[in-house]
Amino acid sequence: MSTSNNAPGSSSSNNNKNSLNTISLLSIYSKVTFDGTNFNDWMRNIRMTLRFDDKEYVLEKEMNEIDESKATPEEIVDYKTHCKDATKVSCIMVATMTPELQWFYEDYWTYEMCKDLIEKYHKRARQERYEIFKSLTTSKIKDRESITTHLQCMQCYVDCLLKLNMNFDEELAIDIVLHSLPSCYDHFIMTYHLNKEETTLSQLQILLRTAESGMKGKGIASTPTVAAPVMEIGQGKGKKRKAPSKQN
Repeated sequence: MSTSNNAPGSSSSNNNKNSLNTISLLSIYSKVTFDGTNFNDWMRNIRMTLRFDDKEYVLEKEMNEIDESKATPEEIVDYKTHCKDATKVSCIMVATMTPELQWFYEDYWTYEMCKDLIEKYHKRARQERYEIFKSLTTSKIKDRESITTHLQCMQCYVDCLLKLNMNFDEELAIDIVLHSLPSCYDHFIMTYHLNKEETTLSQLQILLRTAESGMKGKGIASTPTVAAPVMEIGQGKGKKRKAPSKQN
């Protein structure tokens, strides 16, 4: 009597827990919607959630059909489990895409979908990231261009790279800025590296504007006095670099 009365309650409790777990996982999946430009963020979110649910393997393991008349009981169980997991994961992946991508991938199995996405979007993003980083690191101030205008141009490259999941610490940002300066800033760069004081990226920009104001007639346009710092690359992260002393 006691056993029969407890069984239904126990089953109901387990079903409720499973439902809550499913809802919680779905809410995590839906935090990132794949739109064709954010593949790395989306796939990271998918992988981490699947890893928690022990289903990450379906992304990398191809599901081959078996002949049940010749397969062992264990092979049949494994195949059916794989099929069930792959179906769930493919539904989740497609459900977290934009409508246009949903229409294209709705009939894909998980493994084939993942392979196609990596080929189309991950490799494309890597090539795009390389081209933008190349433009950033070869950027130089043009004739009659102010330091503020130049830094704003560099910021556009940085924004694109951040969207492609390439992050910068502050030290690297400072090195990129210094590398972009023309030869008339050579003394400034030398003094900057020799000085023992530390500076942030924002402080460096102020120092550059001060140096710029003393370079009239050298092909460098002046920045308006009220201009605010424009570069934002890893603010507050990484090691600080040394600031130059004031130039006479």
